[in-house]
Order: sequence, then C-alpha cells, then structure tokens
Amino acid sequence: MIPLALAFSAILLLWGAVLLAFAQPLRARWREPVFRIPILVIESDDWGAGPLQQADALTRLSALLQRIRDRSGRPAVMTLGVILEVPDGPRIVAADCTGYHALPLSDPRFDGVRAAMSAGIEAGVFVPQLHGQCHYWPPALIAAAQDNPAVFDWLTAPEPAATEDLPSPLQSRWVDASSLPSRALPADAIRQAVAAEAADYRALFGNAPQVAVATTFVWDDTVEAAWAQAGVETIISPGHRATCRDAAGQPGCVDATMLTGERSRAGQDYLVRDVYFEPALGHAPQRLADGLQTRTRQGRACLVETHRFNFLRTLDASLAMFEAGLNAALEACPDVRFMSPHELARAIRDRDPAWIETRLKPRLAAWRARLDEIPRFRRLAQLTGLALPLTLLGRTA
Repeated sequence: MIPLALAFSAILLLWGAVLLAFAQPLRARWREPVFRIPILVIESDDWGAGPLQQADALTRLSALLQRIRDRSGRPAVMTLGVILEVPDGPRIVAADCTGYHALPLSDPRFDGVRAAMSAGIEAGVFVPQLHGQCHYWPPALIAAAQDNPAVFDWLTAPEPAATEDLPSPLQSRWVDASSLPSRALPADAIRQAVAAEAADYRALFGNAPQVAVATTFVWDDTVEAAWAQAGVETIISPGHRATCRDAAGQPGCVDATMLTGERSRAGQDYLVRDVYFEPALGHAPQRLADGLQTRTRQGRACLVETHRFNFLRTLDASLAMFEAGLNAALEACPDVRFMSPHELARAIRDRDPAWIETRLKPRLAAWRARLDEIPRFRRLAQLTGLALPLTLLGRTA
C-alpha cells in the first residue's frame, strides 16, 4: 500500500507542477467571460472608399442579411470596417507625382456607396466601425512608389483603387513598411492621424467611432491611447498584437496576447476575432457552422472575419456561399443570437446576466473546452495523465 500511496502522491505532485507552470493562462481562461447562449458576430473589413462596384455588393448583402433571422427575429448583423479615403490618382498625376492627394469617402463619386451603407444601417444589418483613414500609411506608399512600378501605377490609377491590390506590408497603416523590416511611426504623427480620422468618421456617421480594428492587425500602445482619446471603447484583435512587419513582410514583433473581455492599457475592451470565412478563397459554408459550434462549446462568442474582396471578385458565388454559411450556422446552433461588437462588449462590461453565465458547472465545462488551445499544455496533460481528470471534470460539469 505504501508504494501505491507514494506513486499516487508523485502523480499528484506532477499534476500540480504542470498546473502551476501554466497557472497564468489557466487563470486567464477561467476569468474570461462565459456566454449563456451561442452568439454570432459577422465582421467584414475594407468597405468605404474604393471601387464603386461596392454599392451593388452592399445593397445585395443588406438584402441577404435581412432574410436571415435568429430565433428572436433579429436579422443577421455585419460590421463594416470602414476605410475613409483612397488616393486621388488624377490629382497626383496632375501634381507631377510630387505628393499624396486623397479621395475621401465624402466625395460625390462615392454617393452610391454611402447610400448603400446608410440603407443597411437603417435596416439594422450594417454596423460601421473604424478601420482607418486609409489602408496604408501615405508617406510609406509614396516612398514605395519610387522604386515599385506596380505601386506607382496603383497610386496614380484614374479610378478609385482597391487596397487589396497593394503589397500586403504596405496595407498596414500604423507602421512605415516602405522597406522591410518596417519602422515605427512617430507618436505625434499617430496621434494626429487618429484624431483626423475620428473627426472624419464622426462627420460621416454622426458619432465618434466606438469600435476599431487595425488594418492587417498591426498596431501598438500609442495607437490604442489615441483611439481612447477619440472615443474608441472596443478593439477587435485576433488574440494577439503585432507591432511591425518583419524582414519577410509578415506581421511580427508580437508584444501582447489577449482574450475577449480583457482590457487594454488605455482602458478599452478587447474582443477576439479568430474564425475566418472567405468564400473567394474556397472556404465552405460548413466552416462557419463549425467555428460557431467550437466557440459555443468554449462559452465564447463567435466573431467571423470576412473581407470585402470576396464580394468584389466573385459576388454571386460569394453571396451564395455566405448565405449557405449563415443557414448552416442557424441549423447547427438554433439558439444562436446575432450581435454587434459594441453590444457584445457592453454585455461583458456590465456582466449582463441575460448573456453572461455565472453558474459553476457551465463555467467549468467552458473552461475545460478552452484548455487545449494553450500551447504545450495539451501535450503535457496527455503525457502526465492530467488529461483524464480534466476530461472528467468537463463531462461532469
């Protein structure tokens, strides 16, 4: 009996050591809010200034979303990550390409785009949020155009350009990626740029931006502080923050990770968006349903990312796949509710009992479902046998 007791004690000590080694991520996932019911948030970036064919795409998306309703009768909601300007190619050419000139979303050429956005907002299916004044840093774009003919042609195009056609590093607004690795921008330049874009956003939509999502998910503390000054209360993230473009042009210099409900240093709420559904890239409708089911098991809201390019390149096919994905999600989780990010963040901050779970057993089940995502924890739990009691814990909960 003594050897058996010693062996059992050794196992308990081993399990304790593993739990202690991962105490921080385990504790963070316990503190993360647990939602009582499935929640689906559709997030779509890059809308606004750009190709004029957006007007038709937005009109058809609005009609589609109004047809899809949750059990409460609310139509599907899609955020529009708004871009407020693109280059004014003819003006740049007229000035002998000596500087940058902007074509703002307020220009009459975008009347149809703005009208389609406004109609969807009035119908309750579009929710605008700040993506950026532009999907690049203008001085970096000008510098890159000196040596890159494709960038020069894009900058001087006669029609409003699609930022999706830019090299990926140049699509990051909050770094200078004209050469790689990127360089940080002056803090004063960031603060001035955020103040200007927030003012333009207010002029267009009648209120300060409440939610922001950085282009290409590259941003830093200075940007967050400036957003806070501009009225931004919620930041959309992929679960981590990249602050540069590395030598290969990829988002890098990750300086923070976050879970939904955690706060930035400037006081904003983070929401994590990590389910990707891009029909133009071949993503099947079931991908959306699978993402919702996984997040629901984890007690999390499902924030789905889908970009404008889907509805510019293959509009009919992408609309059909998008509608099929939403219907698949409703079939997989009939109790799902559609929400906007701002509503989600407010429910978390208020700890609204209509949305936030407080009972122990459901919280334990959700916590257990989150543990496998912790790097190296799942492997160690399997090797040490800790996975068995944790699995039983999730099932009994």
